[in-house]
Amino acid sequence: MIATNQFKSGMTLEYEGDIYVVMEYEHVKPGKGGAFCRTKLKNLRSKKILDRTFRAEEKFPEVFVEGKKAQYLYRAADTLHFMDQNNYEEITVSLAQLEGNEKFLKENMDVEIVMHQQEVIEVRMPIFVQARISHTEPGIKGDTARNTFKSATIETGAVIQVPLFINENDVIKIDTRSGDYVERVSS
Repeated sequence: MIATNQFKSGMTLEYEGDIYVVMEYEHVKPGKGGAFCRTKLKNLRSKKILDRTFRAEEKFPEVFVEGKKAQYLYRAADTLHFMDQNNYEEITVSLAQLEGNEKFLKENMDVEIVMHQQEVIEVRMPIFVQARISHTEPGIKGDTARNTFKSATIETGAVIQVPLFINENDVIKIDTRSGDYVERVSS
């Protein structure tokens, strides 16, 4: 059991029958009344974020999750298949668990799969990925004074916004958390 005064960022616990990770916490000891802890908790299954305040003496069961390094193999309908890099077993994950980040997956890409008692809780993508531009319209010459963007399709089929100077076959860096262009890696 974990008391609220033992909370740390990244700690996983059971609350209301579900698994949550502590994102933020603040221990408050007012001059009058009992101490309490303000927290921001993220549900690892539904990804919803809760703001909760707990009394100092409240306790919660600690949940142990395991992070496994895995390599993306292929997609079949609404499932994604990964290989555990430690024992070479195949792990199947539903498409919905990637929350739209599957558009950045490339064959043989390494990810971290978070598991709890043989259940896949979360698939953590690398923060940045590199991808080749497969199609984009050419930029308009001389239109560099403004911070203007155009649509570009990357090798995985995802469409993102890139600056006008990006051309087909350029390799760019993308932030998977937001889906935003970061920089050109090579042309």
